[in-house]
Amino acid sequence: MGHSDADVLIHAVIDALAGVCLGKDIGALFPDDDQSFRDADSLGLLLKTAGLVRQAGYEVYNIDSVIIAQLPKFAPHIPTMKENIAKTLGVGVDCVSVKATTTEYLGFTGRKEGIAALATALVAKK
Repeated sequence: MGHSDADVLIHAVIDALAGVCLGKDIGALFPDDDQSFRDADSLGLLLKTAGLVRQAGYEVYNIDSVIIAQLPKFAPHIPTMKENIAKTLGVGVDCVSVKATTTEYLGFTGRKEGIAALATALVAKK
């Protein structure tokens, strides 16, 4: 139901990078009232964000993230998710952490009404 492809994990990674390196969030970089981002591929948005991060003089060292959902089960998909994020950011797979957890049936994620994600980014000024 998102404006882009609504990949909640990639959006959290974009927010982490944009916040620490650019002082912005995903909505400022890719506003949902801009039709050019309608149905956009989130990995493409992450690639654009990575370019802006580099232009700002930062290097990405590590991404740590967690998906919060009762279902689906993410464990079988985590290796591919890590590879996609690492490749897009130009870092090693060992520099990307993706975890998944449930809320034990509490809240909107526990009721299977949606998915949430959190991410942090370790970066350094070049």
